[in-house]
Amino acid sequence: MLENKVYILGGAQTDFSRNWHREGKTLFDMFKEVLDDAFASTGIEPEQVDVGHVGNFVGELFVGQGLLGGFFGQAYPELANIPTSRHEAACASGSMAALAAMSDIQAGHYGLACVVGLELMRNVDGKVGSDYLGAATYRGNEATDCNYPWPYMFDLLAQEYDKRYGLNYDSLKTIARINYDNARTNPFAQSKAWHFDEQSFINDDALNPVIEGKMRKMDCGQITDGAACIFLANEKIAREYAAKRGISLSELPYIKGWGHRSAPILFEEKMRISKDSPLIFPHANQMVNETLQRAGMLSATELDGLETHDCFTITEYMAIDHWGLTAPGESYKAIKAGRINKDGDFPINPSGGLIGLGHPVGATGVRMMLDCFKQVTGQAGACQLPNANNMGTFNLGGSATTCASFIIGK
Repeated sequence: MLENKVYILGGAQTDFSRNWHREGKTLFDMFKEVLDDAFASTGIEPEQVDVGHVGNFVGELFVGQGLLGGFFGQAYPELANIPTSRHEAACASGSMAALAAMSDIQAGHYGLACVVGLELMRNVDGKVGSDYLGAATYRGNEATDCNYPWPYMFDLLAQEYDKRYGLNYDSLKTIARINYDNARTNPFAQSKAWHFDEQSFINDDALNPVIEGKMRKMDCGQITDGAACIFLANEKIAREYAAKRGISLSELPYIKGWGHRSAPILFEEKMRISKDSPLIFPHANQMVNETLQRAGMLSATELDGLETHDCFTITEYMAIDHWGLTAPGESYKAIKAGRINKDGDFPINPSGGLIGLGHPVGATGVRMMLDCFKQVTGQAGACQLPNANNMGTFNLGGSATTCASFIIGK
């Protein structure tokens, strides 16, 4: 467990169904709004914040904007001279920002950190957006002969599963259905009002067309706008925060464990490294084990649920065996047994995940932590799991090039 506990005091997220470009609003408007909501929901005052961290992947490409740490001072005069920084690791950018903030607090440099993750991506058409997101591939060395880089790359992962263990693609369709069903109860979900026919979850070329390889539309997360914000604090500030609200420190969640590992950017090189390994991404499994060990846990079954990366259905499929819920290549067993359902013994993505809730790339890691905070404090509304005391996150960037996890509990 962390020697110097880092507490989560709360935060906010935007409605991921919004199209900010159509509203005539900018990335800064998004940043300011989520910060406003986070201050309002927690009662924290801007002048209390010591340091700011931003997670964002491709602001320069989608909106032509960098140097996002400067948004803190632009949003609030009280934040005009605090230290800030921006972090990028593709879809794991938000987790990198949170890790940096956690380290700041553990080191004793600062007491209260504000972490914002955000992305505005619906201002361009799908093909252009897909090309921009392809910046996280090894440019010129992979995904060179396809229309959509990331569906192509994760089709390669599905092919690898099929080659090593055999893969029933119906398991992937079940993952999609579960995440969309969970998202219907989430007021922040991009897909909360979407309607699907039964044919949407079969090999129907009209309602569920092929995007790349065997990856169909329902296997793919959608481009999403959105932001999330959390406040991290040391024990002194957390204790003061709790006392002011008439609660005990033990009622505030803290980061019990964390993990962070990276691998070569080229998918083919990852496969070469793991060719004799039981698991496709041994570095991801190592990160999972380190996260559990730091939390003082022997296995993932000690968690009450997981918010995991499902940019594609095969990504969640990979998470299941890499977290040790099944033997390598046997994730389908947990899916078929209903273990990952909201009422199963190991619920995955009660929020709806990236597929159902949405995936504003730089916000995802922060949003996952916020949802875990809500679960363990009983504030998840219709998404609430019973007796949720310890929740995990699994956030990855690229073809699992960067992997990060947190365990959050009381």
